[in-house]
Amino acid sequence: MSNAGLVHQVRMLRAGLGDPALMLAQFRLSAVLVPLWGDDAVWTGDQGGLRWIFAFSSAEELAAFVRSKDLPLDGFPYMTVLGSRLLDVAVPGLGVPGGIALDVAGKEPMLFPPVRGIVPDEVALDGPEMPGVVGVG
Repeated sequence: MSNAGLVHQVRMLRAGLGDPALMLAQFRLSAVLVPLWGDDAVWTGDQGGLRWIFAFSSAEELAAFVRSKDLPLDGFPYMTVLGSRLLDVAVPGLGVPGGIALDVAGKEPMLFPPVRGIVPDEVALDGPEMPGVVGVG
């Protein structure tokens, strides 16, 4: 699996030379690795009042994350999923405001926050009100 295009777009954006729409399009087309936790649930973390689904552009980035948690690498469970599926299905399925945190243990992490144009409007913090979530709308 090669996500060279995605990694390049992230680097360009972080350097101030990239195009956010192009980077997002590349993420949506990329197959990323998502670690699993417990009963095959995707591994998430809460920060700043949001829930972030962890995703990784490569096995090396995933391994760096697992090592940062002092967990054994051998047999660590993960799934491969398209970025578009994470944004369009997994984020709305969280039931709380959330987004995607790409390569969080790496040198060039990138966040895909819950805003219109990234996630579906119905779960975007700047979109219509989410049922059951106070203060969104």
